[in-house]
Amino acid sequence: MSSADSSTDVPPLLEMRSVNAHYGAVHALRDVNLSIRAGELVCLLGGNASGKSTTLKTLLGMLKPSSGEVVLDGEVVNDKPTSYRVARGVTMVPENRRLFKRLSVRENLDLGAYLRSDSDGIAEDLERIFELFPRVKERLNQKAGTLSGGEQQMVAMGRALMARPRLLLMDEPSMGLAPALVQQNFELIEQIHASGLTVFMVEQNANMALSIADRGWVLQTGRVVLDDSAENLLTHPELRASYLGQSDT
Repeated sequence: MSSADSSTDVPPLLEMRSVNAHYGAVHALRDVNLSIRAGELVCLLGGNASGKSTTLKTLLGMLKPSSGEVVLDGEVVNDKPTSYRVARGVTMVPENRRLFKRLSVRENLDLGAYLRSDSDGIAEDLERIFELFPRVKERLNQKAGTLSGGEQQMVAMGRALMARPRLLLMDEPSMGLAPALVQQNFELIEQIHASGLTVFMVEQNANMALSIADRGWVLQTGRVVLDDSAENLLTHPELRASYLGQSDT
């Protein structure tokens, strides 16, 4: 894991600058500032209705900020659609995997490369995914809906990697997984990051997320209340009491 300090001179790959977002009269994000630098593994923590999923939707272009800026590689992309951001290298592994369950594993992986036309590169990336997830290769012709939760998570990550992203967004990657698979899942995320990919994950499992992350933020009711290195957040009294189920008292 790299330290948070080592990346401070690297310009952000994707950032939010004083972003506010609404669903009608509901003020979902309040002056949110965060930055994701190339090469980092960073996480966004918070409970239900804290604004985590709204943050992802705003970064991806599924929700337009009511004020503030979303900046990708120095370009303000508030008015750019999701497809533009995906073409620029931002891809998401959605909550609960969202596979096409009636399609085969292979067909789901192929969908990840739908914006690409470099057949040789697609074939190379498919082989890399088989190296990373041998179980996916074994299940290639099975319908995605017949896989276990852990296998579906591997396919969802593989599908995202088929887009050859520069930044991988992950929405609650441990959700719905058996406890025995959660550790394995975070080890896979670490592996993906170690291959050179920038990763931003939204997660409720604060302990596991911070154990592999460089930096993190904590959201409460749409506002960033903590912003620090993962190492410092793991020992922060407020975070320990609220999210890690621990107390120093």
